[in-house]
Amino acid sequence: MTTPDPQRPRQGSDILRTALRRNVGAMLWGTVLMGLYQAAETAFPIALGLIVEHTLRHRSLGALALSIAALAVIITTVSLSWRFGMRILQKANTTEAHRWRVRVAACGLQPVARDVGLKSGEVLTIATEDADQTADIIEVVPLLISSLVAVLVAAVALGLADIRLGLLVIVGTIAILSALSVMSKRIGSSTREQQARVARAGAKVSDLIIGLRPLHGFGGNHAAFRSYREVSTEAKRQAITVARVNGGYAGTALALNAVLAAAVTLTAGWLAFDGQVTIGELVMAVGLAQFIIEPLKLFSEMPKYVMTARASAERMALVLAAPPVTVPGQGSPAAGGDLEIDCVRYGSLRKLRFKVSAGEFVAIAAYQPRAAADLAWVLAVNVPPHAYEGVVRVSGQQIADLSIEAVREHMLVNPYDGEIFAGTLRTNIDPSGTSRTVPEAVEASMLTDVVALHREGLDYGVRDRGANLSGGQRQRLSLARALAADSDILVLHDPTTAVDAVTEQLIARGVAELRRGRTTIVITSSPALLDVADRVLVLDDGVITAEDTHRNLLATDAAYCLAVAR
Repeated sequence: MTTPDPQRPRQGSDILRTALRRNVGAMLWGTVLMGLYQAAETAFPIALGLIVEHTLRHRSLGALALSIAALAVIITTVSLSWRFGMRILQKANTTEAHRWRVRVAACGLQPVARDVGLKSGEVLTIATEDADQTADIIEVVPLLISSLVAVLVAAVALGLADIRLGLLVIVGTIAILSALSVMSKRIGSSTREQQARVARAGAKVSDLIIGLRPLHGFGGNHAAFRSYREVSTEAKRQAITVARVNGGYAGTALALNAVLAAAVTLTAGWLAFDGQVTIGELVMAVGLAQFIIEPLKLFSEMPKYVMTARASAERMALVLAAPPVTVPGQGSPAAGGDLEIDCVRYGSLRKLRFKVSAGEFVAIAAYQPRAAADLAWVLAVNVPPHAYEGVVRVSGQQIADLSIEAVREHMLVNPYDGEIFAGTLRTNIDPSGTSRTVPEAVEASMLTDVVALHREGLDYGVRDRGANLSGGQRQRLSLARALAADSDILVLHDPTTAVDAVTEQLIARGVAELRRGRTTIVITSSPALLDVADRVLVLDDGVITAEDTHRNLLATDAAYCLAVAR
């Protein structure tokens, strides 16, 4: 049984707190260094004002040299603190994003699916873009604090020159942040909607890529492309809306910051004209008014980044906190066991019942493709046991009582559209590198001609989804992978539909020979595979209607002969 993870975040806020808690050390050092950077940046106009004031009073080369040395120290501090502070924060950001990507990907790859209501393309978007945006909170907090340091240092320095200048900075900053916090809420809601629509567009792309060849085959590609265009257009419109809101936010922030800087400059000029501040203090005030725009801009942008991170964290929580579709058992099936389908009703299957003994080679001739697909789906444990009537038993034990991982290690169901991955022929056949039957699997699946065709042999490079292989080569490669796994029970669904009749005959003999003494079920209409089976079960209208050898059925069953004879 899969036990709940007590550390699994349940809400977006929990994810953000987890990210912050895990990176306290990096954020602390980053905050110190970035605060030092902002303090040194703020000290630069202050030092200029003091230098002007000192130079006007004491005209000497020694004072000038001391001033230049002080500026050099400030500039060095600015450079080094920024460099090392950002290095620490970006490393922590990248590492944290990777952790969340792994967590989300692990949920998508678990044997027990989660009830998230999202397509694989949407989960992929969450595992990439949303993970990155959530991890940005690690940089946001230190930068927020360092910007606050800069504003406070500037306010204190101006307050020492004249209390009104310091109060003007503090009051103006509070007013700016209050105005922008209202706008940031709209950014959060708009960003959530944009992320959802982009994820839907990504899911549509994933579906189109998978089904591109069939779509071309029956001429449905134009309709599919129109469907994608509609989803993509929705995502584009929402992206434009978000960009407009972000642009308005940035423009408002820049305008308010400029107004505050202008107010500080004009107030300082008026005070200097009235003789209430010195020339050096005026130079300092003007310099700080220009400098303060940057930390104020950074400070005012932080709410936007926080809202974006929260929106992304909430989307990740959809996946991480989703309950499993089913709660499997803990048992493991006995080695070399049999397989029994007992009154299973699912989809097009109607009270389906049959049994395959250990070591038997059985072929199932399904007259309706939908019934074949439903049977393969049930055997692959892609359907929770509670979602169908009846019982599936492996080695005498109900699947509901067994661990999903143990079932799939014991019984391999190879789909007719098995995925081909970027890599080599060898890594596709034996992904774990532990199989001891790769040569036999290559020979039984008649992949030998593909291996011999290339100088690299099994190390020949394969593109993603087998783009550089023909349909028959991809199908034989998938079959070779299933055979190399050498599982106790092997279920093959239409493994030879893309090969010629001669190759199909050789594959049938090779599979029967390699799997001799191992439980094997082939769901097929191929006469070659039906002929090498110990017995054939006829699946018609969701139930088993006949059972015999292929040749006996050909001689006695006209419907069977019509369905499978070529």
